[in-house]
Amino acid sequence: MTDDAAAEDVHGCVVSIASRLQQQVNQISFAICTALVAEMPELCGEDRPFEMLDAGVAANLDTIFQALLHDVPVGETTVPGLAMDYARRLARHGVPVNTLVRAYRLGQRHMTELVFTELQSLQIEPTTRVAAIEAITTVVFEYVDWVSEHLVGAYESEHVQWLEHQNSIRAMRVRDLLGDDTTIAIDTASAAIDYPLHQQHLALIIWHATDDQLAQLQLFIDDLAAAVGTSARPLFAAVDRAGAWVWLPFESAPGQLTGQIRDYTNARPELLNIAMGALGSGVQGFRRSHRQAQRARAAALAGERRPQASRRVLVAATDPAVMAAALLSGSIGEVRGWVADVLGDLASATEDDAVLRETLRVFLHRGSTHEAAARELNVSFNDLRHRVERAVMRRGRPIDDRADVELALFVCHWYGSAVLQPA
Repeated sequence: MTDDAAAEDVHGCVVSIASRLQQQVNQISFAICTALVAEMPELCGEDRPFEMLDAGVAANLDTIFQALLHDVPVGETTVPGLAMDYARRLARHGVPVNTLVRAYRLGQRHMTELVFTELQSLQIEPTTRVAAIEAITTVVFEYVDWVSEHLVGAYESEHVQWLEHQNSIRAMRVRDLLGDDTTIAIDTASAAIDYPLHQQHLALIIWHATDDQLAQLQLFIDDLAAAVGTSARPLFAAVDRAGAWVWLPFESAPGQLTGQIRDYTNARPELLNIAMGALGSGVQGFRRSHRQAQRARAAALAGERRPQASRRVLVAATDPAVMAAALLSGSIGEVRGWVADVLGDLASATEDDAVLRETLRVFLHRGSTHEAAARELNVSFNDLRHRVERAVMRRGRPIDDRADVELALFVCHWYGSAVLQPA
């Protein structure tokens, strides 16, 4: 048999198989989709029912069959619109792009198995069978590779737009929560931003030196959250194309958390910048930790207006002297807000709170020695102890940030009502 005759036989075999498979396209598509969903349930869901997946697979199969029937190069075919729309919907619902690619690879495997089954039913020479298998599987492989490239591009473009839209909505809702004058229903607010506001929080401000890095920042935060063991997904709210506000949730306060974040960040290749607040509880802690992160960032940038691109900014509000540095560059209103964050209700402009603040200031200044503080204040040992206990109760939390408390008490002692909250 001549080479031309052999080629003709192979082409005839390819056309025969493609024609037979095309007549079964609906059954084949349904079988492939059923197998895909059984292995990857996330392929179906809101806005992407099984019928839509089935229609997209059928459109892809028909495109492959047309290429085989008419000997059309894969590069000259058109990506089915249904497949493009389905890829975009996956992106809008946050289904990983790897799931899409894997679905096409599994579909390719099912298609190859069908081709082998059809070839077994044909009475043809072994050499023709091998050549036909090679011709068909080559087209199927090229098509899956070609269409995957186009669909991944469409997915990523849609995913970026979806992220920006979601972050924009989330950022607006988060901004509404940050005002101290805002009264919220904690369960309703938590559901709206998909974040547990009743837990403990560590706020971060994260930014990159260049724009269009939101996707990278979000991936980093997801990895960081896994590394430090958050109790739920972090809250990520973009503030621009190169920065975001972040909250990490915890059911119980982990030890050495800022150290863990530093170690993890320094081990990563990305030159990301992070400013951290201190752990806070509930809605007030959510707000306070964010304000602390903002002040820490301001303090870190104040000393160097143009940080080197190769230098990472990694600072925490709990670092020694960071808050003092931030206050030096702040207004009296900023100082007043910081004092309220540190002292809580103890920062109220009442006579009783003034006595408790002075008692606590002297007590801490005297190295937490009751006898020395009692002598300076001219009160009894028991009275001093009782006042210190009441001061801590008014503050609302233990004094595990002593340097900040001492500084806040000194500021109150020095500036008086200018930095206090109205009674």
